[in-house]
Parts: sequence; structure tokens; C-alpha cells
Amino acid sequence: MFLKQAGAIAAVSCSGIALADPQATRGTTDVSPARVTAAAAETNGIVLENKEFLLVIGGNGQPKSLVHKPSGQECLLVGMDVPMFTATQSRPYDNELQLAYPAKVTSFPAETVRRDGDRLVVTFAHVGFEATIGLKITDSYIGFTLEKLEYKANASLRPKRKDPVEETLFVQLPVRARKNLGDWLNVTWDEAIAVNLLATDPYARVDCKPCAGAYLFQAGTAEEVQTEGVGAALIVTATKNLLDRVAAVEEDYDLPRGVESRRRSEYRYSYYEMGETTPQNIDEHIRYARMGGFRLMQMHYMSFAETVGHFEWRRTYPNGMPDLQAVVRKISSAGIIPGIHIHYNKCHKSDAYMTPKPDPRLNLSQTFTLAEPLNSTATTIIVEENPKLCTTDEDRRILKLQHELVIYEKFSSTPPYNFLNCTRGAFNTTPGSYEEGTRVGLLDVDTWPIFVRFTQNTSIQEEVADRLGKIYRQAGFKFTYFDGAEDVPPPFWFTVSRAQWLVLKQLEPKPLFAEGACKSHFSWHILTRGNAFDVFKPEVMKACIRAYPAAEAQRVARDFTSINFGWIGYWAPIKDTSGTQPDMIEYTTSRAAAWDCPVSLEGDLDQMKLHPRTGDNLEVVKRWEDVRASNWLTSAQKELLRDLEQEHILLIDDTGHFELVPYSQIEKVAGADQPARAFVFERAAKIWVVFWHTSGSATLYVDVPPRQVRLMKELGKEIPVKPSKNGIQLPLNDRHYIEFTDLGVNDVNRAFQNSRILR
Repeated sequence: MFLKQAGAIAAVSCSGIALADPQATRGTTDVSPARVTAAAAETNGIVLENKEFLLVIGGNGQPKSLVHKPSGQECLLVGMDVPMFTATQSRPYDNELQLAYPAKVTSFPAETVRRDGDRLVVTFAHVGFEATIGLKITDSYIGFTLEKLEYKANASLRPKRKDPVEETLFVQLPVRARKNLGDWLNVTWDEAIAVNLLATDPYARVDCKPCAGAYLFQAGTAEEVQTEGVGAALIVTATKNLLDRVAAVEEDYDLPRGVESRRRSEYRYSYYEMGETTPQNIDEHIRYARMGGFRLMQMHYMSFAETVGHFEWRRTYPNGMPDLQAVVRKISSAGIIPGIHIHYNKCHKSDAYMTPKPDPRLNLSQTFTLAEPLNSTATTIIVEENPKLCTTDEDRRILKLQHELVIYEKFSSTPPYNFLNCTRGAFNTTPGSYEEGTRVGLLDVDTWPIFVRFTQNTSIQEEVADRLGKIYRQAGFKFTYFDGAEDVPPPFWFTVSRAQWLVLKQLEPKPLFAEGACKSHFSWHILTRGNAFDVFKPEVMKACIRAYPAAEAQRVARDFTSINFGWIGYWAPIKDTSGTQPDMIEYTTSRAAAWDCPVSLEGDLDQMKLHPRTGDNLEVVKRWEDVRASNWLTSAQKELLRDLEQEHILLIDDTGHFELVPYSQIEKVAGADQPARAFVFERAAKIWVVFWHTSGSATLYVDVPPRQVRLMKELGKEIPVKPSKNGIQLPLNDRHYIEFTDLGVNDVNRAFQNSRILR
């Protein structure tokens, strides 16, 4: 009997999941629910059923069928040899098992499962555990909660001890692959049906793993996070109803309201990201935001706070909170919604958490043991353990010995292990003397490297969340960006969203939406607008939009989520750069609109003032913001905009209505890349060009007869053209439009390429 059971263990832990004979899976895509129920009864199976689907679990703990009742579609890849429930140990701990099998991660499948009212009782006889899984069956979903994992080994032959179970799976289903996979929400869907396995709390480890013809949907626990009281919900529904079903889970389990946020009208708005903001310059920021038609403005916490951690007020806010409230009130009074950009899971090196007495809750990425006593002046620290994994990066080489911080220059990774050329009492801490055996830690400095990360298993994150909540609430902010979200210790699937969740709980009123720099599964309910991107230089902006935001937008759309195609950096033209130009902004914001995504523009007041085309740049933004707010784009137009190689321009015609047309750049206007920039397009059976000066003002001579052109700054409002010999002189400054009669595209291209700039 033991050998038979051990063989079953080996089949799962060593050979993985076995695929059924393809013949066995034929004809299983459409089945009658009644037939499935009858088959379950014959095999001593368990049927879990709600209004929309039924799930059959075999008495041996394997999933047998998952049927969408209205369509009769089978949603599992039937015939896969996969357990629905597993218990995993880092190595087999039971005495007989550890003698027989190698020391490696081993997953033990359930051997039996039975239903006891509104619970499933699952036995893992190999390791002596029994799991009790609570059921919550509603019309919208079926919930599973691992309520108890109890040790119940039979000790009749010899005494047994309770061994740890580091991980469990309390739901595992081989779900048939559909057209789309949203691996953030953990959903696979097509035009008809969606199957979603969703965590009902931050502690469930939810994942989907691809295998032949299916996705292995999993919900489980990790001992280092939490084992009991952890849950997930299974949804099988018509795709059009999916978000309604997710909203029901959010309501019933009191999760952040991710669906509600995604359905808000404000969800589609872009924002103006203020640079340095003070009570003295807020009016200038508001003026530029209005020029760009922005309905949202976001303020960086560093505008008013000296550091993240304790958020002491900057000198530019001498009255503290009243000054910040006055700034936010001005934004709101302008009819614009205020938001805040935060760091939250780390502190600056100059913060009170770091100096003069480092907080014990700062995270340590490595720990060591003093191999001999250390006095207060020694510059070599000898340790027992090999420091080979320590960083050699500048400004990250910081050790913590109790209340002292030490900067080391280098270390030895051969015995005797030591840190060399140490600066004692760094960051205004006090050098001390330490006994042999004292613990030494490598401070977890981020890669900027100006911050130190917090632990996520102590109270420090709640402490900072409370401070941020007070700032958010008292100032009157309405949305937020969780920056630096990656700066947490592992396990990342838990700590990334945990830190966000702790902060979110303190934010009142709840943010209209949030964005962030890193996400895990539970973050779907929090970071409802995904992420933004760090700024791209003007010369590579379009290429980077194609490579990064446009690529991600297509993926995240499968999670029923948008992303931010910003942040659009703002540069005035100087010797080394053309600066941010209207066509670059047009490309970015139009591609964002293709996937119903917003943008954000970094408002650097100095650059705004220096750039001669700021008015044109912001006019481009304004037009697209009005399009977003009015939901003007059709599905067909969005599809056109998804062609990343074809650029488009949004015009306002002579009746004040929007007009979307494709356009193409005329290379080397006047024989050079700068300073003239021009794009050609066709409308109303005529060839048009939009053109401007990238960095100033001049006159452009074009060799075409005056009678063949009409010049405009606004469509429908013709302005005079100055004749010059056989051609014309055009004002080369702000954006202008010129209409050609009796000239083709090639003729117009040549005319601009052969034009001359008159100084």
C-alpha cells in the first residue's frame, strides 16, 4: 500500500500533469448539465452548482467537469490527470517518506474529498493532513475558503509528528484555453464565455499556468503569508456579465471596488502631472492644465514634503497643511480634480526612520554574524557568513549594527569573510562596540539609490499609511499614483499588493482610480488604471510608444483595464534635442485612445515657458481630451488607430467638428531634419500640409504658385499668402495648415523638401 501511494506522489511531483489521450477529450466541448450530474453520481463525485455553471469533483479529488449551463459548453480540458487539491512541502518530512524520496519540493495530491453540508473535507493521507474548505454558492460565483488544515495522521504503526505544509492548492482547474487570457485578473475569455478564478482576499496566491490546450487555474496558500481563512471565487459566465460578477465578489468580500472605478466617467480622463508646485506657482500650473483641456491634475508629494516616511513640510509650505489645502482648493475651484503621486513603502535616507537612529523595521536583505568583537573605531568587520551576495553598488553599501549604520567600500568573499574600509557612524548615527555574535544586516537600499525599503511583516507600513491617509483626506485629493510599488521584499505576489492595500484603506474618500508602478493579482482591485511609464526622450518617443505602452495596452485590455500612455516628458528644444513636438504628443495620445487609455503630461514650468510650441502642444492634448470626454471615437476609428505605423491627426473643421485623418511626415523639410517640421494628408479630395517651426520663428519659401494654395491657422479661416518670385513665403512658427489645388502628394513632398528657410 505504501509503495502504491508513493508512486502516486511521484507521478505528480516528478512528472507533472499528465495529458489525456486526445481521443478521450473529443466531443467534450458541449455537454448536457443533466448528463454531467448523472455521470458524477455514478463515479461518487460531488456537484457544485449555481445559476450559471456546475462543477464536478471526483471522489478522488480530481476536477471532472465545469459546464456553463446556458450554453452547455464544457470549460475544462476533460481527461487531464490533475488534482484539484494539493499540499506541498519543501521536502518530504515524514520519516518514512524522507528516507525513500529525495529532498526537494514535493506536492502531494488529495486522495479523497467528500461534501459535508457547505464544506468540502479533503484528505491528504500521505502527509497526514485534512483540509476543510468552506463553500459559498451564489448566483454570481462559487466561493472556496480554506478554513482549516489539520494534522490527523494515523499513528497506529509508529509515532508521528506534525510536519509543516508550506503551500497548498485549494482550487486547481485545467481550464480550456479561450481566445484571450488576462493573466492579471486571472481570466480566460472569448466573445461568448469567461472563466475567472479570483482571490477573495490579499492572502490567496492565484495564478494561471499554460499547458497544452488549457490554462491551469490555481488558488492556494503560502505558510509564510497565511494558510487558514484564505479564499478564492470561481466565476463562469457570459463575457458581457463578467464585470458584474466580479463586482459581486468585491461587494460580498469587502474588496476594493475595482469594477466601480473602471466604470466611472473620470476613468478615461488624462492628467497634468505638476512639477514643483508651491502656493506661489499653482496658478501657472492651472493655466497650462486648462490649455491642455486636462480634467485632472496630479501633485507629487515631494512638492510639499522633505522626505517620504515622516513627510515633514518643505519650507515652501511654511504653514504646512493649510498651505497644501489652499493649493488643492485652487485646483478644485478651477473645475479640475486633484490627485497625489506618492511613494509609500520606503523612506528617504535623510528621513527620521533612518537617522540619527535607524528604525529596526527597515528591511535587511542579508544578515551576518560578527565573528569577533568590534570596537567603535574598527574599519574592518569580520563575519561568519560569506557576503558574496552583497551589493557593490555606490550608495547601497550600508550595514546596520543595532543603532549604528556603516558604509563599507568592499568585502572579501573568501575566508576570513569581512567588510573592508568601513565608515563608522554613517548618516549621523553613533559608532558603538559590539560583542562577538552580534547580528549585522545589509540595509535594503533601492536601486535609485536614495530610499530604504520597509519590512512588510511589521507595523511600519501601517504607520506610514496612516500618515498618508491624513494628508490625502485633509488636503482633499481624489486619486493617486502608487509609485515605487516594486520596492518591497518577497514574496512579491503578496507584498506588492499588501502595501498598496494598507495605504488604500486609509484613503478617504476612496480614490476615483489609482495607478501604480508594479502590480500583483490582488492589485487589480486597487490599480484600476494599471501603470504609467517613465518619460521617453523626444527623439525616441514614438518608437518607445510602439515598444512599451502600445504593446502593454493590448495585453492589459484582456484584463478589462486601461493603462496610462504617459508620462509624457516635456522638453524645450535646445542644441541636443528637438524638444517635445506636436506630432509626438499626437501620436502618443491617439494611440492611447485606440485602446481607451489616458495619457499624462509632465508640467515643468520652466520648460513650458521656454518652449515656443507649448500652445500647439497643449492644443493637441486638449482636442484628444475632448474626444475622450465625449466618447467621440467609433470602434472603427479605434481600430484604425491601432495601426502603429500609420500616424493620424485630429482636426477641427470649419464647423467646429472633429475630423480624424491619417498623415505622414515629410522628411527633411528645406533639406534638414530641423527646424521645419511638416506632415502631409488628404481631405476633401485635396492635399494638405500641417507645418511649424520646432524651436522659434522664421519664413519658409516654397516654390509653388500662390493661386494653388490656401493658408490657414484654423481650418476654414483663410489668411493671406505672401507671393515671392515664382513661389510663396509662409510663416514658419506656430502650426499652420496649407491646402493645395492641382498638386499631388509627391509634388507637395518635393516642394517642401526643396523649400528654403529665410532667416
